Amino acid sequence: MYFIVTALALPIERLLGYPQALHRAIGHPVEWIGRFIGWLDRRFNPPDRPASRGAGVLALFALLLVTGAVAAGVAFLLRALPFGWIAEALVATAFLAQKSLRDHVQAVADGLAASLDQGRQAVSQIVGRDPQALDRSGVSRAALESLAENASDGIVAPAFWLVVGGLPGIVLYKAINTADSMIGHKSPRHLSFGWAAAKLDDLVNLPCSRFTGLLFALAAGFTRRANMKASFEAMYRDADRHVSPNAGWPEAALAGALGIRLGGPRSYGGRHVELACMGDGKDELDQIDIERGLSLYGRSLTLLTVFVVLLALVS
Repeated sequence: MYFIVTALALPIERLLGYPQALHRAIGHPVEWIGRFIGWLDRRFNPPDRPASRGAGVLALFALLLVTGAVAAGVAFLLRALPFGWIAEALVATAFLAQKSLRDHVQAVADGLAASLDQGRQAVSQIVGRDPQALDRSGVSRAALESLAENASDGIVAPAFWLVVGGLPGIVLYKAINTADSMIGHKSPRHLSFGWAAAKLDDLVNLPCSRFTGLLFALAAGFTRRANMKASFEAMYRDADRHVSPNAGWPEAALAGALGIRLGGPRSYGGRHVELACMGDGKDELDQIDIERGLSLYGRSLTLLTVFVVLLALVS
């Protein structure tokens, strides 16, 4: 178990994020994974050939084999160094997104405070729905839903798999999660080909989404104008109503804690979608609610770090 590596990686990434200078120089490891997935998509799923689940399974196997082997090799070399666990923690920070998520959601709140158009522009960077179809409440709701879901996918789940498998664990998780975002959607071209990626992503996120909801609910007990009891009630009542087997847990927990309503109708590429509501609180939201969500998010991250540090101390 890699509790010490995770206990070091979490506060470092929360404070520093991924350095922009490093990004400009070499890019980002998740971008490298994304380019490989794009190549596999073109190789195993060409537009002139009917897509199949079997081809998607082979592509996913190739993705995991290559990324896992590279990560295992890097981890082996790092662990051979004196204090190699520190180096492993530093490399692992590239696969966490605490600072990036906060900065992107804060940008939505700041944009909305200036104008609706600036809020729409900022939220378009983190969600796929049509920004021009969103009013102030819709922009705020989209930002909070992204905050809830990405707290699970971008932070808690990578940290969990870092604890379980060290650097190979977190890299394999990010490969699966990136594959789901790129080919796991239900477009005609990827409905069959991306089936394996989508199903595996659901599986590896299953414990992490529930734990993220628990973190939000517990953090509500330490957050001004948040309600821990309502957070647990919303999870129990609404989480399973979400179309995703995982996204409903953090979204319902966040909604219940803040006394707001998430989910409901939205538009993607001109296509109207009706989703179940998470929470039963107020429906009219603004940038103040985004700020409240960020406060709860920050305390949830602190709880996560404290939990991992305590496990490191007793392990």
